[in-house]
Amino acid sequence: MSFPQLNDEHRGEEILAVFDTAFGELLAADPAAFRVKFRKMAASAFAFYRGTAGLFYHDLTVSDQFGSKRGGPYLDERTSRVWIHGDLHAENFGTYMDANGRLIFNVNDFDEAYVGPFTWDLKRLAASIALIGYAKALGDEQISELVTIYAVAYRERIHALATGAKSDEVPPFTLDTAQGPLLDALRDARSLTRFGLLDSMTEIRDFERRFASGGGSVELDAATRYKVLAAFDGYLETLPDSSLTRPDSYRVKDVVGRRGIGIGSAGLPSYNILLEGHSDALENDVVIYIKQAQTPAVSRHITDQAIRGYFQHEGHRTVISQRALQAHADPWLGWTELDGAGQLVAEVSPYAVDLDWGDIDDPEEIAQVVADLGRATATMHSAADDQSGESLVPFSTERAIDAALAADEEGFAPLLVDFAHTYGARARADHQTFVDLFRNGRIPGL
Repeated sequence: MSFPQLNDEHRGEEILAVFDTAFGELLAADPAAFRVKFRKMAASAFAFYRGTAGLFYHDLTVSDQFGSKRGGPYLDERTSRVWIHGDLHAENFGTYMDANGRLIFNVNDFDEAYVGPFTWDLKRLAASIALIGYAKALGDEQISELVTIYAVAYRERIHALATGAKSDEVPPFTLDTAQGPLLDALRDARSLTRFGLLDSMTEIRDFERRFASGGGSVELDAATRYKVLAAFDGYLETLPDSSLTRPDSYRVKDVVGRRGIGIGSAGLPSYNILLEGHSDALENDVVIYIKQAQTPAVSRHITDQAIRGYFQHEGHRTVISQRALQAHADPWLGWTELDGAGQLVAEVSPYAVDLDWGDIDDPEEIAQVVADLGRATATMHSAADDQSGESLVPFSTERAIDAALAADEEGFAPLLVDFAHTYGARARADHQTFVDLFRNGRIPGL
C-alpha cells in the first residue's frame, strides 16, 4: 500500500490548498497567532501531524488507496456513523477529575469530535504511534508490533464491552487500576491543587481574588466585557442542575481575554472567567474558559445531513460530543454564543496532566502504554451510543463494532499496521515540505 507519487511542488500546492480551507479565515484575522502555531508545527513531524487533521482527512477520503470513498473494511451503515474523537493521536490522552471527584486517565481534547467511521480514529492513532516510534529510533518491525498491540487491546476491550463485561472487569484508569506512565500521570495530577492553579493566574486585591496581569491575560474594554458576561449567562442555561453546589457559584469575580493558545486553536478568541467557589474561602474559586469552537476537520468529509443538522453550532457540537464520549465529563462543561459564533465553555482544571512521551523510551513500557491507549479508545467508542442520552447514535456502538470486526478478525491489525507505516512516511515527508514552504515565505498571508 502506498500513496501515488507526487513531486514536492505538487504536494506543496496540495498542502497549501488544504491549509487555506482549514485555516484561511482565522489566519487572515490573526497572522501572528499562526506564525507561532506554524513554528511549533515545524519542530517535528509529530508536531506537524498534530496540527494537520484537515490534511489527514483530505488524504484519507481523496485517495483511492485507502478505499474510504467506498466505505472501507469494517465500515457499514452503523460503524460508519459512531461518535469519534476526530483528532485521536498518542498525545491526546491525560488526566481529569470526573463529576464524581475521581481522577481518571483517558482521552482528552474533544474539539474535533464528530460522528463518522470508527476506523478513522484508529488510523489516526496508529499513524501517530508510527511517528513516535520513528522519532525514538525504533525499527519498522518494532513499530508494527506496537500498532498490533494497540489493535489487539482495542479489539479485546470492544469484545468484552459488547458481551456484557462487568465494570470491575473493564475498570477505568484510576489511581487504583492504572500502571506505568499512566499511573505516574495520575499521581502527578493528584499532587496538584486548586490553590496552585489560582496562584499561577490570580492575585488578591482589596481582600478579593482577581486575575493577575501579564502571563497572556488581556484586559477587556467595557463593551467586550459586557458581551462576555452576556454569553456567560447563556452558558449557565446549558449546565446540568447538578453542576453548581450553591447559588454563589454563579458569581463572577473577574473576566480577562487570553493569548497564547496552542497548536490546535490558533486565532480563536478566548476568555477566562473567575467564579466564586463552593464557599467563601478564596482557595476554592473556579476558573472557566470561553473559547470559540472550530469547525472539526472530519466534518468536511461527512455528508450526512442528519449529522450536520443535529448541532446548533460548533460549541454545542463540541460539548454534546464530549458528553457522549467521556463518561462523567467536567460538570462545568457547557456552550454559549458570542458575536454569533458558537463557544465551548469548561473549567481550567487544576488536575489536568497530559501523557508525556518524552521519558517513555523502554520498548516494553511503550508497549504497555500503547495497549492501555487501545483499551481507552475502545471504552470511549463504547460510551457514545444509545445510552449517551443523545438520539444521533441510537444503537450500541460496541456491539456494532464487535460484529464488524468479527467478520474479519485476521485483517484488522494488519490494516492498521499498513496504514501506520504508509501515513507515517507521508507525514514525515509532508513535514519537510511544510518547513520549506514556511521558511521560504510560501504560505499566503504570513
